[in-house]
Order: sequence, then structure tokens, then C-alpha cells
Amino acid sequence: MSMESDIAGPDRSNADWLRTVVDTAVDGVILIDARGSILMFNPACESLFGYPADEVIGRNVKVLMPPSYRDAHDGFLHNYHTTGDRKIIGIGREVVGQRKDGSTFLMHLSVGETQRAVGESIFVGIIHDLTERERVERELRESAARLRAVVDTAVDGVILIDSDGIILKLNPACERLFKYQADEVLGENVRMLMPEPYRSGHDGYIRNFLATGDKKIIGIGREVMGQRKDGSTFPMDLSVGEAKQDGSSIFVGMIHDLTERKRTEAQLMQAQKMEAVGQLSGGIAHDFNNLLTVIVGNAEHLSEQLASRGDLKRLADDICSAGERGAELTQRLLAFSRKQLLRPVETECNKLVDSMHKLLRRTLREDIEICTHFDPGLRHAFADPVQLESAILNLALNAQDAMASGGRLSISTANSSLDAGDHNAHPEVGPGEYVVIAVTDNGSGMPKRVLERAFEPFFTTKEVGKGSGLGLSMVYGFAKQSNGHVTIYSEPSLGTTVRIYLPSVMVKTQGAPLAVEREAVQSGSETVLVVEDDPFVRSYAVMSLESLGYQVISAVDGKEALQKLAAAPHVDLLFTDIVMPGGVNGWELAGLARKAKPDLRVLLTSGYALETLAANGHIRQGALILEKPYRKAELARLLREALATAAPV
Repeated sequence: MSMESDIAGPDRSNADWLRTVVDTAVDGVILIDARGSILMFNPACESLFGYPADEVIGRNVKVLMPPSYRDAHDGFLHNYHTTGDRKIIGIGREVVGQRKDGSTFLMHLSVGETQRAVGESIFVGIIHDLTERERVERELRESAARLRAVVDTAVDGVILIDSDGIILKLNPACERLFKYQADEVLGENVRMLMPEPYRSGHDGYIRNFLATGDKKIIGIGREVMGQRKDGSTFPMDLSVGEAKQDGSSIFVGMIHDLTERKRTEAQLMQAQKMEAVGQLSGGIAHDFNNLLTVIVGNAEHLSEQLASRGDLKRLADDICSAGERGAELTQRLLAFSRKQLLRPVETECNKLVDSMHKLLRRTLREDIEICTHFDPGLRHAFADPVQLESAILNLALNAQDAMASGGRLSISTANSSLDAGDHNAHPEVGPGEYVVIAVTDNGSGMPKRVLERAFEPFFTTKEVGKGSGLGLSMVYGFAKQSNGHVTIYSEPSLGTTVRIYLPSVMVKTQGAPLAVEREAVQSGSETVLVVEDDPFVRSYAVMSLESLGYQVISAVDGKEALQKLAAAPHVDLLFTDIVMPGGVNGWELAGLARKAKPDLRVLLTSGYALETLAANGHIRQGALILEKPYRKAELARLLREALATAAPV
């Protein structure tokens, strides 16, 4: 590098100083003459281009350029010499350099002009490597693109506002949440997305934050309300963060729609409330069954004794009829509380609904049109057909009440598959294959406040004495106890649809259980040990058995029963309540009694459901059970069946 001869002239002190600056400069410094030949190449240039200085000095500067720049460079020089155009002179031009190994890099080039001799120009180039800046900018662009992709594809809403509350950006999720297109809200105040009272207080929150630093608006997880374009509102979880842009605050809001969570929470709360009411109802129904057993049974005895006294016999029959109506109500309570005795079998729902057409036609008013729509490929349901008929009849009667001036009742069937997503929507029912029976009317429909309580027991909008409020409750309990589900959709003035979901069976079983025909009341002379803790029920059972000719021994609990069994070895049958005080239930008593007397027959009775008793370990499948309340004829029939059974319980 001949700086002294090229530019310094005779002043060697200036030349030494300049040489030191050039050699230690971070940026590259290069000198070329008017023909483009390289005159000087400082150490920074050697590092940038990968050439030692002695390899490039004297060569044309185009050796440091990629091919696409070389022709343009010659044109710049030619134009400069012929026209004086100084486009190549100036500060801050981004160009591309080429290293010795052929690789290229972006650089910032500033070119100045000086004189080596009169009329002979040389050009000084200052080169700043932009590789690092380019890398950082590329990474920033990529990062911004990734962030933009995340924001644009996020399930939750993302919104940016400035310190005046003006919306700067919102993502597609926000558009879906608020039902606005982005261009409708950009530049508007974010208050437009809020209902009152949030709207009026919003600007005050921002001003307070900017003035005092109070960070009440900053943070994660604040539950507020949003307002859609159509004016409807929805609950949302709002998290707000602050960023700085050119010294000003930018607020970033993350919005999570809480509508689904709120709905699920409400469903779970309703299910828990229904479960609690069901437990209470089941307990009340069990106690009522004991009372009704006594009332109905004794009224029946009175009716028999007063056969010759028409007026008194009619009173006894009325008592019996009233007791039976009470028994029907307790059965509905047991259905709602899922404690009724179900006998599920493979059921052809199309056939069942079709067979109900005549019954429905006789039951419903003539101004009600009945339509059926069957899925020809309907699978079989695993359900109790008797209880299913009762549920459909209840729904039909409810529909009739909703169509005071006549209308159309439609019953349809379909297959349905509930997946994990449906389970999230209805957490009380599991995924699987179901048969759906839908009962639809075009009646008055229900407002929301009524719809929310439709399945609650004793809730009714009918006049006093016009309904018990247990119809829909019974349907609800039946569906739940059948491991199914029930939904209700209703709109005022449009009508109501109730759908019963019952688990389906994929393969048809061979034959369904036949109904046992009831025989005439039979008497007997065997000895029966009656065990019942309720004194009124025990008295009725003893009286009924004695009237049928049996020899009867009674006990109040398991302990006394075992003592009397030991003292009277000729007992033929044990007739015992299942749930009793004293630490020994009826099932356990039966086991202990059979150890002492292997040929002893057993008949169990209870006001609870078979499933409930089995779940609590009180019985096993196959045991003979007489449900309370029972009539003497039912007692007589099951007693003979138990005595004729050779197998143990």
C-alpha cells in the first residue's frame, strides 16, 4: 500500500497518521483509480473479502463484485468520465460484495473522490459489512412471521390497542368472537367491543395507569363481558400486557371465550342439584312405599271383609285406589332418583314406537296429529321397554298440554354416535353408540326460565291439581338410570323437542325374556318366617300370609330371626326385608339362615331398586324380590314361585 506516493504527498507525518487510521479501521477501506484498478486494500478489507492485499492490488475492483454488478460498475465509470455524472459518489449505498471463495455478502458502500495528480481522480471506498445486520433483520422477520402465524391461527382472540384505546390490530379469532371484520374496527376505540358498565370505565383505567402506574388493567385472567356486533354479550377471560413502541405504550389483550365453560359449569351444577334432589326423593319414596304397603294391603283386607256392606266396601276400595295412585307417584319419584327396578333387554325401538300408535291415538285429543319417522337402519337399544313406553307416553301427554288448540306430535328415531367432543359438551354422558328417540311438538314452547327447570321434580307451570310435575322428571331419571341421556330444546311459540339417548347394542341377541304370566292367587300351608323392622308392614304381611293359609312366625331384625329359626326348625321359607337395622341386612340373613338350614327357600322384599341394592352389596343377580308396595295377590304368586325354586338364592 503506497499511501505516501498515492495520496499523501511530501508530508510524511500526515501519511503515517492516515495509514494508522486506515490499518486499524473496523470497516474496509479501498482505493481505486479512474480505470477501476485497486490501489489500496486495508486489513479490514482483507478480512471481509478473504484476499491478501498483494493478490488484489493492481487488479480491477470487479474481482470483488458478483457478475451481476460488474457490467453496471463499468457503466458507472464510463458515464462518470464522459458526462461527469457523480452517481457513484456518495454515502450509504447497499451493494453486494463477493469473497475470494465466491460467496457473497451485503455491504454498505460509501464512495469519495480525491486527486492524485492534476486531472487524475482516485476513489476512496468505505465498506461496512451488513452480514450481521442482515442476519438480525432476517431473524426478526422470521420471528415476526412466526408470531404473526401464531396470532393468526390462535384459538383465542388477540387485540392490540394504543394508549388512547384505539384498536391497532385484531386476529381472526377476535373477528369470530366479536362478529366484526378487522377493517370495521381498526382505528376505532376498543369501547365498541364492550357492554356497559365496562364501556364507560375503560378510558379511565388507561388514563389512571399512564398517570400513576396502577397496574389494575395489567395481568392474567380477569373475567369481563364482551359485546358482539349484533349487541349480544358473552363472558370472556381477559389478560392484558404492556409493550413499548417508540416510547409509547401498546396494550396487548388475550381473550378467551368462556361461553362453553360457563355452559358446562351450569350443566354440572344442574346435574348435581338433580342428583341431590334425586337422593332425597328416593329416600322419601322408599318410606312412602312402606306406608303404602300397609294402606293398600289393609284396605284390600277391609274390602274383602266388607263384601256384603256395599257402602263400606266402596270406602275401602276408594282407599285402595288412592293408595295405588300414591304408589304410582312413588314409582315416578324412584324413576327420577334412578332407584326404580329396571329390566333392560334388547329393544326394537321402531317396533315399540309403532306399536304405541293406537295407544297414543286413544289417549291424545283428536285435534292432535300423530306422525312417526323411523330410521330403517336403527340399531336395537338396551333398555326397559315398559319404562320406555311410559317415558314416551309422558312426553306425548306433555306435548298435548303445550298444544291447547291442536297441533302435530312427531316421534322419530335415529342412530347417534357421541364422541369425546360431545362428551365435553355433555360431561354427564359418555362417548359411544346410542339410539335416539325424539318427541317433537309445535306447541307453545318454553321460555328460558322454564326450560332451565323442566326436569326438576314437582316443577310445573300447570294449574294446581292439573299435574304432579313428575312427568319429565321420570323421563330424565329413566334415561340416566339406563346409562343414557336426555336433552330438551324449546323455543317460545315454535315448539319443543325432547330427545332420549339410550345405549345401543350392535349384535342382536337370541330371544328376549318372555313376560311371566300371572297365576291366580294360591294359598299354602307351609311355615313362613317374616322379618320386617316396620311394625305396620310386618303386621300386614303376617295377616296376609295367615289369610292365605300359611303358618307364620315374625321377627323384627336378623338377630331375632336367627334365634326363632333355631327354635323352629320346620320353617320352609324366609320372607325378609333387605334393608334393616341391627347390623345384618336381609341378604346376609338369608346366607346365615341357609347355613343352618340348606333347603330353606328365600323371598326378599324392598322399597329400593334392584340396582341400588346390588351396588351396595345387599343382593346378587337372580334373587327373587317383591317390590313394595305389594298386593296380597303379588305376595301369594312370588311366595309359591320361591317355594317351587330348588336352587338356592
